[in-house]
Amino acid sequence: MIERTDIQWLLSFVAVYEKLSFKLAAEQRLLPTSNISRHVAQLEHHLNTRLLERTTRKMHPTASGTQLYETIKPLLQRMDDALTEVCEHSDALSGHLNLVMPDVPVLATLIADFCHQHPDITLSCDTQLNPSEGIMEGLDLVIRFGRGTLIDSGWVAQPLLTLPSCVVGAPALLADHANLHTLETLSKVPCITSLTALQGTPWRFKHNKTLHVQSSYKVNSGHMAKAAAIQGLGFAILPRHMCQAELKAGTLVEVKLEHEPEDLVLYAFYSGRKYPQKKVTALIAHLQTGLSEQDTQAINTPDSG
Repeated sequence: MIERTDIQWLLSFVAVYEKLSFKLAAEQRLLPTSNISRHVAQLEHHLNTRLLERTTRKMHPTASGTQLYETIKPLLQRMDDALTEVCEHSDALSGHLNLVMPDVPVLATLIADFCHQHPDITLSCDTQLNPSEGIMEGLDLVIRFGRGTLIDSGWVAQPLLTLPSCVVGAPALLADHANLHTLETLSKVPCITSLTALQGTPWRFKHNKTLHVQSSYKVNSGHMAKAAAIQGLGFAILPRHMCQAELKAGTLVEVKLEHEPEDLVLYAFYSGRKYPQKKVTALIAHLQTGLSEQDTQAINTPDSG
């Protein structure tokens, strides 16, 4: 029976089973919804059994559908791993790269340069500052900022760039809070936090310290956080490279606390399966090399948080 079964039918069925939606499965597989629907229908006809029950409002797998999924899912993964392992021995980079990353000019330049060097690579890239865990499924690579301990997602996190950070405030604001030397006192003063990026609050400090701060000014932009800090709207955590000129000019002052903020790190997340795709590891290496050669002033970051 297997010789008369198209693997595309199986791949589409697995995607629909996991998403319980032809539309979402089509987005994951980068195919028209009509193709996905046709693949599932052909598989059901071929097996002479219903795999998915569809109504106008919802979809759910049948007992046969669940049995098929649980059997073929690990087999398809092993097939993919075997093909990937063989591909690793090839010098040429080709295939499709599907990724999400922040809209950062330096990253845009490096990605374009990578694709220029490897013309057999095709690219689909969405720009988001803080992609949710669910959106990571079906992606080859997710690039995003993090600070402190990462939430375990089953993905490998490869650091691309590390940016030391500091807590800063306007001179007048610091004069109003002259006894600001501990995390406890910091928790009682106005602060500028991120809105959704970097998991918002709490703030993360070295030695595994966290702090919930008071904030009425929440932004997903380091530039906006710095501008607000200069105006005295609150204290902010900023990468040092972003506020060196202001610290030197005296428009911002570094707050010395008993614990330093955790570094802001730009990570590349990819699937933790046994054989990472060669195109993914090559792109990560390209980004690491390119970012190490860049002036950090050109890196736009989300902060404060």
